Amino acid sequence: MFASPIESGIAPSGTLLGLLQRGRGDGWLHALAAPRPAAVAALEHCVLHDPRRDWRLEHRSLYYARLYRELNAGLDAIADHLFHPDDLRTDGDDGADGSDGTARTAREAAPRAYDEERTGLALSVLGHLASYGDRHALDLLRRYAVTGANWRWALDELAVRDDDAGLRALGPRVLVRFPATERGERALTAAVRDSFEPRPWRIWAEDPARPEQRARLGRALTDGDFDRWQRQMRPPGPQPGWSVEAVLAWAQEGYEQIPRQWREASAARCLGAVVGPGDRATLLAAAADGPPAGRAAALRHLAERGDPDVFALLEAAAAARDADVSRAAVTAFSRMSDRGALVQARRWAARPDELGSCAAAMLARRGEARDAPGVLAALRRAVRTHGTDARELRPLVEGAGRLDVTAAVPVMRHIYRETASSQLRGHAARALAATDPSFASGFAVECLWDCEEDTRELAARFATTVDVRVVERLRRLATDPAEQAGVQTAVRGRLADRAVG
Repeated sequence: MFASPIESGIAPSGTLLGLLQRGRGDGWLHALAAPRPAAVAALEHCVLHDPRRDWRLEHRSLYYARLYRELNAGLDAIADHLFHPDDLRTDGDDGADGSDGTARTAREAAPRAYDEERTGLALSVLGHLASYGDRHALDLLRRYAVTGANWRWALDELAVRDDDAGLRALGPRVLVRFPATERGERALTAAVRDSFEPRPWRIWAEDPARPEQRARLGRALTDGDFDRWQRQMRPPGPQPGWSVEAVLAWAQEGYEQIPRQWREASAARCLGAVVGPGDRATLLAAAADGPPAGRAAALRHLAERGDPDVFALLEAAAAARDADVSRAAVTAFSRMSDRGALVQARRWAARPDELGSCAAAMLARRGEARDAPGVLAALRRAVRTHGTDARELRPLVEGAGRLDVTAAVPVMRHIYRETASSQLRGHAARALAATDPSFASGFAVECLWDCEEDTRELAARFATTVDVRVVERLRRLATDPAEQAGVQTAVRGRLADRAVG
């Protein structure tokens, strides 16, 4: 699901597949105009091979679900993907291995054959289709919740789509995953405690027809609440009375653990509570050449308090060979909010390294009109050096819109067309709405079909209604039960303004 920055698997933006992978509105429109077999094949490829760089930040499921309905595409390919042998059950945390020690040992010895993101997008698409009344999609979700490896995701989709009777019938079949052993009970408690959507568990815990199930889930709910309370009452970490040296040592202790615990932020907050007037020399020494985690915590503490010597320390740390220290220095500088940091950002914005990118981003977020040339130069440099998916582009694009940098319109159009990130494309669209006079009759029209909710809302406010496709699309969005409230508010306001006009 996380596309490689080198081999992303994203097709060129001028192809139907490339447009659909990006979630662009033009992809939707091209799919409807293309031969149906080709459109369905491209759509299925996207759903079965999630093109998003980060599924937690980008949305595609509603976009693809709507296109499934529009193309009247079948769900056989999704079913084959969900129930493929690659979707192997693993030992994991659910304790569902029962008493078959031989089978459990064999699975533990074998490499893990799936991760939950392999099927996440397909399950989310089925969830939206179920909300549109597609019984086949609902049946697939129910079946996968019982037999599939990524059953928690399917159960979360059902929690907000299925009725009480449908969920109640799944209870005994899902609970088979948790054998009546000590390990199985612990796994059940963890599953109930950590569930994203608690509705199914509560329905099963209140099922009057299954008293044993009620008793078992009642214990799991109680134990889960107790576990959560214990964690809240006994937080790990520094205690009152710790010294600066103890906090720095605690940060370094986490850094040296396996797996590593990066306690930079927590340690910096603790330092804020324990540092006294005589501790500055200790902090300066740690920030200059201390061990990695202690150095990072000291840098962050000094930066947040605007220490007069912090800029030299940050510059030295940003050039350190240790990547963790270098990254921590850049992060510490990015969190500074005083006037001195902005002045320093103007000096560093032209640097070709991470510290320069951070400085340019600070100018983009907080700079004045005189900083527009520096933001534009950094934007062009980022695209030229790292391409249209560079992580430093978002603040620069936002800054170009905020500072009304009209000279940035060509490069922002290029980013809009080429980036594989639907989130970055949305930021480019907002910046173009502020700087590009042709936006309303150009990109704003296709944005009405975009995969991102915020981008559709922007389009609803800006797209010209001279285009007949716009009015029809606005009417469909206004009555679509799956559309987000913010989009529908903008759409209905626009339609009302048009009626009055």
